[in-house]
Amino acid sequence: MEFLLAITIGVLYAASFYLLLRRGVVRVVLGVALLSQAVNLLIFTAGGLREGAVPFIAEGGKVLGAASADPLPQALILTAIVISFGVLAFTLAMVHRADQATGTDDVDDLKGTDAT
Repeated sequence: MEFLLAITIGVLYAASFYLLLRRGVVRVVLGVALLSQAVNLLIFTAGGLREGAVPFIAEGGKVLGAASADPLPQALILTAIVISFGVLAFTLAMVHRADQATGTDDVDDLKGTDAT
């Protein structure tokens, strides 16, 4: 299972880097979205894949049981999802504004324009 996730993470990273190097701004935005998903899977895999009980501390207890799943990767992934959603929304707003100002989504055409 971990090997399959490692291959998937590699493919997502490769596809995101490919899209980030394209000339269209929409492709760059899609590359950023794929990159965030690859990072989420990487955090998930680095946390270890194991089955276990829900990570709750029993009433009166002070530590998690031995058969519990690790809650730290879950918390990190939830945080990464929220941050990547904010970055993606901000990037989409910038792309929309640049398209309104210049009328193009080509990165080379955006370099020499004065968007005031």
